[in-house]
Amino acid sequence: MRRNQVAIVGAAETTELGVVPGMSQIQLHADAALNAMADAGLKPSDIDGIATAVEAPQQIAHYLGITPTWADGTSVGGCSFMLHVRHAAAAIEAGLCKTVLITHGESGRSNIGKPPRVVAADSLNGQFEMPYGPFGPPSLFPIPVLRFMKTHGITHEQIAMVSVVQREWAAKNPRATFKDPITVDDVLNSRMIAYPFRILQCCVVTDGGGALILTSADRAKDFPRKPVYVMGTGESVETPMVSQMETFNSSRAFRVAGPTAFREAGISHADVDHLMIYDAFAHLPLFGLGDLGFMPHAEAGAFIAGRNTAPGGKLPVNTNGGGLSYMHSGHYGMYALQESVRQMRGIAPAQIPNAKISVCHGVGGMFAASGTIVFTNER
Repeated sequence: MRRNQVAIVGAAETTELGVVPGMSQIQLHADAALNAMADAGLKPSDIDGIATAVEAPQQIAHYLGITPTWADGTSVGGCSFMLHVRHAAAAIEAGLCKTVLITHGESGRSNIGKPPRVVAADSLNGQFEMPYGPFGPPSLFPIPVLRFMKTHGITHEQIAMVSVVQREWAAKNPRATFKDPITVDDVLNSRMIAYPFRILQCCVVTDGGGALILTSADRAKDFPRKPVYVMGTGESVETPMVSQMETFNSSRAFRVAGPTAFREAGISHADVDHLMIYDAFAHLPLFGLGDLGFMPHAEAGAFIAGRNTAPGGKLPVNTNGGGLSYMHSGHYGMYALQESVRQMRGIAPAQIPNAKISVCHGVGGMFAASGTIVFTNER
């Protein structure tokens, strides 16, 4: 993909976030989509490309009255939407479509119209992990995390600091689920979920959604909002089973997706003004800082504990409050993308002054997949 040839011209989340028992999952998709279309000054007949995850693209297209010439149903977990941005940019450049809508909606808390998540007994996970007793992400992620901590000398206090910093950012965001300040002691004394994770190191559980609209950069000037350009993209997958990662000390999918996006964008780490790292659990920013190449893994804990990612720090990370305090309906990547777009538009609740480049990095499953997008507001 050539950099800065495709732009975000519409972006919005659902009208309500948090607990939304009055809307089904498909209604959350539609609400986010209509809000994004209003943001871009478009109607459904203007859309000729659609991408979505969890729900099938044909379902969302039919529900919204869209007849696409291009569709993408890639569903690899929480970073699916980063991959959608990459695929949509390629499709627009190739002339397969002109205006792409990417939607997300999830009734993660109220479970209204939400298909059940089932681990099939004959799947790889069902055969080789579930019989040993893990119960979802809180008890699967500790497998690599404990080895990561031992290898890189990461302390419980340093991982707890991730939650503390996220809450500081959330306090600046009126739409965040949790805003009250917390301390390292609060985190380490909160209820144990699955060692080493305590409840304040686990994501919130919410309802909500979001949508993005992309078109070619040449057309972007015709839209009412300031365009946000796609500067670089990357994606990869590793294994559906966390127990079979190449190494527990790093994520191979991260190490491919992130550097690919940086190379494509033609940027260095020093160029990054703003960073979003998917944080369903408090360890993920530590893996991300190392695997994206910002610093050795062993330095990431001290870097966060030193308040370098906090408000006023030299590398602002997860400025919406993240999955730990802002929103996490199950597939968080859309909310991270929305915050990157807000920062590049200059309208974020905790706006970073003069920010020109934002990197948005996601994970799907238990390090099973990854996607990275580099945005800029300059062409």
